[in-house]
Amino acid sequence: MLAPLIAVPLAAALSAGLIVRLRPLLVRYALARPNARSSHTEPTPQGGGIAVVAATLAVTGLLLAAPDAGRDVLVLGLGAVVLALVGAVDDIRPLPASLRLVLQALVVAALVASVDGRLVPALPLAVERALAVLAGIWFVNLVNFMDGLDWMTVAETVPVTGALILLGGSGALPPAAILVAAALLGAMLGFAPFNRPVAKLFLGDVGSLPLGLILAWLLYRLALAGGLAAAILLPLYYLADATLTLIRRAARREPVWQAHRSHFYQRATTNGIAVTGVVGRVLALNACLAALAGATLFWPSPAITLGALAVGCGLVGSVLARFARAPAKHGVTTS
Repeated sequence: MLAPLIAVPLAAALSAGLIVRLRPLLVRYALARPNARSSHTEPTPQGGGIAVVAATLAVTGLLLAAPDAGRDVLVLGLGAVVLALVGAVDDIRPLPASLRLVLQALVVAALVASVDGRLVPALPLAVERALAVLAGIWFVNLVNFMDGLDWMTVAETVPVTGALILLGGSGALPPAAILVAAALLGAMLGFAPFNRPVAKLFLGDVGSLPLGLILAWLLYRLALAGGLAAAILLPLYYLADATLTLIRRAARREPVWQAHRSHFYQRATTNGIAVTGVVGRVLALNACLAALAGATLFWPSPAITLGALAVGCGLVGSVLARFARAPAKHGVTTS
C-alpha cells in the first residue's frame, strides 16, 4: 500500500526532470505552429508526453511487485510504447488517419485480449471483446481530441487518477492498477507547471495517445470489478464533449478525422470564457463526478447508481450548455 504513495512524488520528479532535459530538443524539432484550428497563438513545442509516459512506465516498473504484474500490465506497457512511437512520428510528420487507426486497433485488441474477466456474461465472449475494442479505440482518440487547450488534459487526468487511487484502496482495483494510476497522477503533476496557461509545452500525440490507452485500461479494470457506473461517471465530461461533437460534425458531413475547433471547450474560449475559466469548470465538474462515482461503489444499489448517473449527466449537460452559449454582450463573456 506504500507503493502508490511513493509513486506519485517519484513520477512527478522524474517527469519534470525529463521535461527540463528534453525541452531544448523539442523546441528545435517539435514546434507546433498555430493555425486556424489552434488555441495557441505562438509556436509552442510539443512532445511533453514523452516525459509523462516514460515516468509513468518507469515508476510502475520500478515499484511493481512481481506477483502483481499480470499479463495485461505488461501488454499495457508495450502498447503504450507503441502508441507513443506512433504519436511521435505523427507529431513530426502527420500519418494517414487509416494507418493510425489500424495501429491503434491492433494495440487495443491485444490489450483487451490480455485482460481476464467478463463485463456482460450474457453476451458471447467474441461480441463483448469486439465492443470493448471499439470502446478502447474511441477512448484513445477522444483523449487525443480533447487535448486542445492548456491544462485541459491535466484537469481531466488528475481527478480521474486521484479518484481511482482512492477507490482502489477500497478494493475496487487490483494493486497493479492502483500503482499505474498513482504513477500517471504523479507524471501529470510533473507536467502541469509547463502546460499551465499560457503553456510553454504541449503533450503532443506522443503523450495523448498512450495516455488514452492507460486511462481506458484503468477504467476497464474498474468496470470488470463491478464498478461499471463509476467507470462511466469518471470520464463522463470527455465522453460527452467528444461524442456529441463527433455526432454533430458527422451530421454536417464534415470530415470527422480532421482537426477542428468545434468541441464544446473550444467554443467556450471562442465565446469569451478564459482558458482558466474553462479548465477550472472542468476540474470542478470532474471532482463532482468522482464523488458520484464513489457513491455508486460505497453504497451499491440500483437507486443510488441511477441517481448518480442522472445527476452526473445533468452536471455535464449544464457545463456543455454553458460552454456552447453565445456571449450576451459585445461578444465577450467573463469567466
